[in-house]
Amino acid sequence: MPPARELDPSSSPLAFFGAELREHRLRAGLSQEQLADRLSYSLSLVCAVELARRTPSRDFAERADQVLETGGELSRLWPLVRQAVYPAWFRPWLEIEQTARTLQTWQPLLIPGLLQTEDYAREVLQREPGATAEQAEEAVAARMTRQSVLHKPDPPMFWAVLDEWMLYRPVGSAETMRGQMRALRDSAQLPNVTIQVVPRDSPAVPGLTGAFVIAKVPAESDLVYLESAGEGYVTDRPADVESIVRRYDVIRSLALPVHASLHLLAKAEESI
Repeated sequence: MPPARELDPSSSPLAFFGAELREHRLRAGLSQEQLADRLSYSLSLVCAVELARRTPSRDFAERADQVLETGGELSRLWPLVRQAVYPAWFRPWLEIEQTARTLQTWQPLLIPGLLQTEDYAREVLQREPGATAEQAEEAVAARMTRQSVLHKPDPPMFWAVLDEWMLYRPVGSAETMRGQMRALRDSAQLPNVTIQVVPRDSPAVPGLTGAFVIAKVPAESDLVYLESAGEGYVTDRPADVESIVRRYDVIRSLALPVHASLHLLAKAEESI
């Protein structure tokens, strides 16, 4: 067992969670090994959470509440620490998503994270170089929680323009892909979600440079999130935003109407 380390609970939400977990465990008279066994999680994860080196999943917090009889305290803390799952460069975008009135995205390679199924997200995240199975599961849980922005009482309008090629690019099993196609059509029934597909024979050259999202936030300038193979970044520079908005308009002009796009999704599901 690694030696105990004193944490400053006020240093971060993750440190506060780790300190609370350790306090409840000691009150219950359990060792880290015993807690790990009762949670059905690894000892290394329990140690890392207590040391604020790993972010717990929602399932971890809920199981710990049950085992340690905390009255749901750890589950209530979990939303405060979930952002630690994301790299520092992505966290500002999480706040923008929560306050945006509209989100417009172009995605040429993968289904956008806000519309991914759990199985599809798992396939994507577990293949990140160097990611462990536990890290992938934490990231999947965080992504599923992030999707709640589309279902909150006053959600943003979300326009997703997708390249048809991604519908036939296998991510996981055939069942995973069929489930993802069904989920896209279900999401399109939400009053705040619009999905359009750019046919694969369209000259969508402006979209080949990569994915992006445009956010319109009340009382602020528009913001853009640009994805890359490494770190994405957020910008509000007028020249950058104007360029991306213009690019989005061109790409969207090549997309099929909504009803034709949904028909294409249904055909893709049948062909898998």
